[in-house]
Amino acid sequence: MAATEDILRSYRAPRAVVRSHLARKRSEMRVFSFLIAGLIVIFIAQWPRLSRFAFEHPDQPLTGLMVGTGLGLLAAIPLFYLMAAGAVLLSRGFGGAGNWYGGRLSLFWAMLAISPLMLLQGLVAGFIGAGPQLGIVSLLVFAVFFAIWIAGLRVTQFETEAV
Repeated sequence: MAATEDILRSYRAPRAVVRSHLARKRSEMRVFSFLIAGLIVIFIAQWPRLSRFAFEHPDQPLTGLMVGTGLGLLAAIPLFYLMAAGAVLLSRGFGGAGNWYGGRLSLFWAMLAISPLMLLQGLVAGFIGAGPQLGIVSLLVFAVFFAIWIAGLRVTQFETEAV
């Protein structure tokens, strides 16, 4: 199934999507590509906000802001691996029996699944700017990310037949 179809299905049935990814052959490259694709879309989603900031602050060149944002996202890749490992360790404290691969899959898939919402957040930040609208959209993005991630962790860490 195409990633775009899986992303849309993740909003309705996130556990089923993660189960389908677990049913495939184990592939670190595929899981890493979920993270990279999500980060690329998140990077693109920041362009309207960065453009607005560069317009409001002429002393800050847009290219410099974009390079800084891109490098920041690249530097965060090891932190995402640490977050996934921390989630696995935390789930083991609650009786989870999953593996590290499942922890990475659930987090990285959640990152890719929320990327369309990150595009919306970027548009709101760029066209409307800071305000209650941006706060509401940001809260929505976080809530959906957390829901998809937790649903994925439930599958990968607590459903023993899926591991």
